Amino acid sequence: MDKQEYLSQFFKEDNGRTLIVPIDHGTAIPVPGLEDPAALIESLNPYADGYVVNLGVALSCAEALEDKAVCLRTDCYKPAYKGNVNEGAYRLYSIDEAETIGADAVMNMCYVHHPNEADITRECAELIGEALEADLPVILETLPFGIGRPDDYTVENIAFASRFAAELGADVVKTAYPTGASVEEFKAIVDACFVPLIILGGAALGDDRALLTMVRNAMDAGAAGIAVGRNVWQHKNPPAIAKALHAIVHEDANVESALRAL
Repeated sequence: MDKQEYLSQFFKEDNGRTLIVPIDHGTAIPVPGLEDPAALIESLNPYADGYVVNLGVALSCAEALEDKAVCLRTDCYKPAYKGNVNEGAYRLYSIDEAETIGADAVMNMCYVHHPNEADITRECAELIGEALEADLPVILETLPFGIGRPDDYTVENIAFASRFAAELGADVVKTAYPTGASVEEFKAIVDACFVPLIILGGAALGDDRALLTMVRNAMDAGAAGIAVGRNVWQHKNPPAIAKALHAIVHEDANVESALRAL
């Protein structure tokens, strides 16, 4: 397949949008909800277009993932721990591993303004270069300064990070919906990012209306989809919230009708 055919595994023909569920958190932070990834994948398959996985899950859950788009996480983005050096993110795998498992894309963190920005940026560029030769899409997950810093996810910072990742050569940009941003403000970010932009879910909100409203606003602003992990598999009913998200992303449902899916 060429790059566009790979991307079509994620972005569906109905409206060109995607609903991706990242389950790649096992190397980053200790979180409940991923104890049985194969069973989780099976329960979400009716609603998810694809998954972001680490290599071990890709190998162990190949059967559950068989009919879904697979994005291989090529880095580890584990936060610094008890005084350890804060590297932000570091490459682990290459296009070779992605091709071995039959991945449809690869994903790497791209932290702008991070203390280790130089190394992170070089590693992202090297991955993009490898992917160009293989004609495999690269999704850059780009955040200002690092993960879990909502106060830094301002309109200005997210706008710069998104354009930075697109300029670097990403085929798709994954980023946070800016804290407190209006639809119009986010639309300006989407319009300036000349490749498809998808939003991440971040930490579990525990508020279905807030999550669905954020996703509805992102779709109204022109986002190409979502990549929501913890807000799905840490939900009290993961398939139900996935169904509600699917209704907004693929059926253009409003928040109230999506809530009824719960």
